[in-house]
Amino acid sequence: MNKPVTITAHSACPHDCPSTCALDVEVTAEGRIGRLRGAADNAYTAGVICAKVARYAERLYHPDRLLTPMARVGAKGEGRFEPITWDEALDLIAARFLEAEAKHGPETVWPYYYAGTMGLVQRDSIHRLRHAKGYSQQFSSICTNPAWTGYVAGTGLLAGPDPREMTKADQIIIWGTNAVATQVNVMTHAITARKTRGAKIIVIDVYRTETMKQADIGIVLKPGSDAALACAIMHVLFRDGLADREYLARYTDCPDELEAHLATRTPEWAEAITGVPAAEITQLARMIGEVKRTFIRLGYGFTRSRNGAVSMHAAASIAAVAGSWQYEGGGAFHNNGAIYKLDKSMVEGSSLRTGTRFLDQSLIGRVLTGDTEALAGGPPVTALLIQNTNPVSVAPEQTLVKQGFAREDLFTVVHEQFMTDTARYADIVLPATQFLEHDDIYRGGGHQYMLFGPKLTESPGEARENIFVINELAKRLGAKYHPGFHMSAREHVDWMLVNSGYGTLAELEAGRWKDLQPDFRTAHYLDGFGHADGKYHFKVDWGFTAAPNRPEDGKPFGAHAAMPRLPDYWNAVENADAEHPFRLVTAPARSFLNSSFTETPGSTKKEGGRPEVWMRPEEAAAAGLEDGARVILGNRRGEVRLHLRLVEGIAPGTVVSEGIWPNTAFEDGNGINTLIGAEPIAPYGGAAFHDCAVWVRPAAS
Repeated sequence: MNKPVTITAHSACPHDCPSTCALDVEVTAEGRIGRLRGAADNAYTAGVICAKVARYAERLYHPDRLLTPMARVGAKGEGRFEPITWDEALDLIAARFLEAEAKHGPETVWPYYYAGTMGLVQRDSIHRLRHAKGYSQQFSSICTNPAWTGYVAGTGLLAGPDPREMTKADQIIIWGTNAVATQVNVMTHAITARKTRGAKIIVIDVYRTETMKQADIGIVLKPGSDAALACAIMHVLFRDGLADREYLARYTDCPDELEAHLATRTPEWAEAITGVPAAEITQLARMIGEVKRTFIRLGYGFTRSRNGAVSMHAAASIAAVAGSWQYEGGGAFHNNGAIYKLDKSMVEGSSLRTGTRFLDQSLIGRVLTGDTEALAGGPPVTALLIQNTNPVSVAPEQTLVKQGFAREDLFTVVHEQFMTDTARYADIVLPATQFLEHDDIYRGGGHQYMLFGPKLTESPGEARENIFVINELAKRLGAKYHPGFHMSAREHVDWMLVNSGYGTLAELEAGRWKDLQPDFRTAHYLDGFGHADGKYHFKVDWGFTAAPNRPEDGKPFGAHAAMPRLPDYWNAVENADAEHPFRLVTAPARSFLNSSFTETPGSTKKEGGRPEVWMRPEEAAAAGLEDGARVILGNRRGEVRLHLRLVEGIAPGTVVSEGIWPNTAFEDGNGINTLIGAEPIAPYGGAAFHDCAVWVRPAAS
C-alpha cells in the first residue's frame, strides 16, 4: 500500500511567546495538518519548538471546537446556546450595537482584544472598526508595561543585543523567566553556549523552575525583591574594583552618584530582603564582573509586581556597571520591539481615529461594574466585541469581572475557537479560525525576524477569520469608509510590507522570513543609547520619561512620585501579614499558554489534570497541611479551592500556582485570578499577577 503523500509547508507560531517560532508543517494530500516542527534553517528557532505547539493537531481537530454561530438561550455563564446562521448573527450584533449607540453614544461599545494571536492583521484589525465607529479605545496594559517601562528607562529604546549572541556568551543569566516553559529557544542558545564555550547558566527566580533545574547556579529569592539583589550585585562590582569605570564615564549618566547611593546596599542588606545568602550574592557579582561576555536575559515574570518597573531597571543596570554591553555575547536583552518599523495604518484604520476615551483592559471588572474612575467619566459599557482574549479567566479581580459579564443589560459578542469561560457569558458566540487556517504576518519580540504565516488548511464547519467579522460588521453598522474594510489578509500584509519599505509579500514568502537585526554597534549602543544625551540612564524621573506604551493623556498611574530615582529596592508590594502569611505567584505552566491549550488532552494530562498550589513541606507541616489535600487560598478579593502539592525549592513564605486553568476546573468556579488585584502598577499600568498576599487553609471535607 502506498503511503499518503505529505508535504512540508512553512508557517510561524502565532501565540503570545517571544520566540515566535518559524515552523515546518506537515500537510497531507487531503489537506490535513500533521506534526509541526521548528525550522532548522531559522537561526533563532534552530529546529526547536515547544511540545504543545508540536502537537498542534490536537487543537485543530479537537471535537469541542466551535463550528457554527450560536445565540444564548440559557442564563449568562451557563453556556447554553442554539445555532444560528452567520447572517442572523451579524444582523443581530449590528442591531444591538446600533441600539446601544443610540441610547448612550458610540463609546458605550468596547471592542476588547489582546494576544490570542500575535498576527498583525487578525489581531489589530479590530481597531479599524473601533476608529471607524468612534467606539471606546483600549489601553493595553495587562502584560508588558512594567517590563518595557523599566527597561527603556535605562536604555531609551526597546531593543538590545542580538539574542542569537547567547551562543557566544561565556555566561548567561536568565532572570525572572521560566524559559523552558515560556520561550524554549532561550534554552536552545544557552545550552549551545554551554556545550561549545563552557558557558555557565545562572537562573534567578522565586522557585526552582524547570529552567533552574538545567542551570549551573540557581538563585531563589523572595517575590518582588529582585531590585535589592541587583543593587547588591552592583555594590560589589563597585566595591571590589569590578565596575568598568571607563565604560561608565563614557556611556552612563551619573556613575559617581550611583556608586555613592549603593554604598549601603550591601549583600547583607539584600539578604534580609531577598532571602539569598550574602555569600551567594557576592559570588554572583564577582562572576558577572570577571566574565565580560555575560548575557543577561531579562523576562517578564519578575516585573509583574507593584515594583516591577523598578526591578527591571535595576537588573538591566547591572550590564552598564559591568560594561558587558561592549562585548559580543554580552549586555542585557529583554525585547526587540523597537527594531520593527511596520506601517499598520491600513490595518488599524488610524486615519479615522477620534478622541474617544481609553479604557484600561486590566480594569475590565471595574469598567463593567460601573466604576466611575475606570469608565473615565464616560457612559457605561453596554456592548462588547471580544476577539483573541478570555478576560473572564485571565483578567484580575475575577469576581468583579464575572459580575460585570453577568449584567443583563450588557450585550456581549465573543469570537472564539472554543467555549471559553468568557464565551459562556456571551449573547452571541462566533466560531473562529486557527492560525493555519488564515493568512497573517508576525514579528518576534524575543528575536529579530519578521515572518509570514500562510493559510495551509481549510477551517472546519463555519469558522471564520477575524477580519471577516470586522469587515462584515463595518458594512452593517454604517462605519465610515476605509479601504482596509475591503482588503483580504494577504492584501493587508502586502500593503504593510510595501509601505514599510520591506518589499512585497511575494518576496517575504520566497524568503520565509526577514532578518531585521541591527548591526553590532547599534544593537550594543556603542554609538550611544536611545536617550537624547546618548547615555544609559541610572537616574529616572518615573512617570515623565519615554516609554513604549503610555496612557494617551500621558499621566502616570499610582505612587510614581515615590519611586526611587536611582536603582533601589522599593517596598511597594502586597506584603504578607499575620492574616495573609504567604505571597502567591501565579506562574505560567509549561503545557499551557495563558488560557490556551487548557482544552487539549495532552496539555492537561502533562499538568496533572487539575489546578494545584505548591508549598514548601516545612511550611505545610506547620500549617497542618498534607500533600494532596484540598485547600482554600483566600484574601479580601475572594477564595479559591484547589489541591496542595508539597515542593522543595520555593522561596520562604511563597506559594506557587502554575497555569491559568479554566474556572470550570475549580470546584467552586473561581479561577486563580480571583485573588489578584487590578490596581495599575506605577508608572504606566499593568497587572501585578505575581504580587498577592493570601492565607492557605484546609478545605472542609
